[in-house]
Amino acid sequence: MFHARLAEEAGAFTFADVVAAICAKLVRRHPHVFPDAEGNLQKVENAAAQTAAWEAHKRRERAGDDDPSLLAGIPRGLPEWLRALKLQKRAASIGFDWSEPGPVLDKLAEELAEVRAELAAGADPARLEDEIGDVLFVGVNLARLTGIDYSAALRRANAKFERRFRRMEQLAAADGTTLAGKPLAEQDAYWNRAKTEETGGAKP
Repeated sequence: MFHARLAEEAGAFTFADVVAAICAKLVRRHPHVFPDAEGNLQKVENAAAQTAAWEAHKRRERAGDDDPSLLAGIPRGLPEWLRALKLQKRAASIGFDWSEPGPVLDKLAEELAEVRAELAAGADPARLEDEIGDVLFVGVNLARLTGIDYSAALRRANAKFERRFRRMEQLAAADGTTLAGKPLAEQDAYWNRAKTEETGGAKP
């Protein structure tokens, strides 16, 4: 609203223009929902086909842009995990993709091995950043191909870590001590106690 008001004062466009453009884009990109001038709806087989059609519409809209790449238009201001997901989906729209999670697991193992090799060789930070970035990128791919929301999975992992760490602190306090300054082995013992309490000895 603020930007639209500034633009209106500058004589560029109004908020009504913004709304009209958005509505026109939604209608244009959803021919299976909004009928054409003759009242016809475009038929799509399933959600995957609709997604492919959506991407095709966007590619046609970008045809006159300076950047002709399939990856053009993916905002750089997104969280990097989300940008990775969008890059992967764009590439997958033309078949550049794995068909199942198995090969992604193999790729993850390969990338982890490369991180180990760089660490063993005393890699400089830039090289290590590059290799760890590959691991994270493949992690997003694995979540995508298994139908898992990467953000939700990470949020769940964060919550689990926080929950167990807070319990570690409570257990240490009950023993009349704190975690700070303790050797890692002793801290791990508290972690294992917290984990066992939560899972009843199960693996997660």
